[in-house]
Amino acid sequence: MTEKKKRIPEQTTVAVLMGGWSAERKVSLASGEACFGALKRAGFNAIMVDVKRETISSVLLDMQPDVAFNALHGKWGEDGCAAALLETLRIPYTHSGVRASAVAMHKEMSKVLFRAAGIPLAESKLVPIEDAAADHAMPVPYVVKPVAEGSSVGVHIVTETKNGPPKMILEQREIFGDNVMVERFVPGRELTCAVMGDVALGVIDIVSKASGWYDYQSKYAPGGSQHILPAEIPIEIYRKVQMYAIMAHQALGCRGVSRSDFRLDDAPNKEPELILLETNTQPGMTGTSLVPELAAHAGHSFEELVTWMVNDASLDR
Repeated sequence: MTEKKKRIPEQTTVAVLMGGWSAERKVSLASGEACFGALKRAGFNAIMVDVKRETISSVLLDMQPDVAFNALHGKWGEDGCAAALLETLRIPYTHSGVRASAVAMHKEMSKVLFRAAGIPLAESKLVPIEDAAADHAMPVPYVVKPVAEGSSVGVHIVTETKNGPPKMILEQREIFGDNVMVERFVPGRELTCAVMGDVALGVIDIVSKASGWYDYQSKYAPGGSQHILPAEIPIEIYRKVQMYAIMAHQALGCRGVSRSDFRLDDAPNKEPELILLETNTQPGMTGTSLVPELAAHAGHSFEELVTWMVNDASLDR
């Protein structure tokens, strides 16, 4: 973890940006409330700001916080828009900058950088939403997902048992847009690893209790998933996950904390396949979230984690 000179908490006003108007508003409010509480316990003058499109600029200009803690998720908060606003207002902020946030949010664009860095990926392509709803865009099983959403919003797994392509996505055009990502489904374990500064934390094996994959309910419902930390996988694969998480963080140009998600197909009698799914520049910070758990496993309390994030805040990220 990169050491930085510590600010005096009592003299530091931190605006916790939360809510917003994306499909992940509810999750963002939960993250913001959790981070606000931890910042207050750490001694910061933390202020919750429920971000509204019409007033956020004037609110921040009036407040003039020392740091903006970006607890927004999804579009307009995680895709570089919030970072661009904070750069314009010259308010130091946490998490990644404009470019890294924008590229990471666009799953197909991020894959260009991951592929160039030599990180293993599942085959995927962008398909017009009408085509994806009308016919199979690749052999089953495959996954249909929005190109620029998080928290598993809008993700559909298409298998042999499903009755044809996912026609319901036409009813979700507001989430998907005109094009969708179609990606080869990789069975097996769901693994995740966070990077804090320039250090990879541990690896969690996520066991989803209901759906069999890490969907929205598994992510945010209490008891929706079991987190095995450290993941009970061969040490060479554990180290590869950590290595690829750092490589993804660096390929995107991330700052602060990021979290990368992986699939591991370790079925018997075959060579294990490890692939990177995506990197999150604004990972969840709720009571069931993975990054606080990974930080705690590395010896950092929630208060120490958010303090580190505030001390890492800057401009021109």
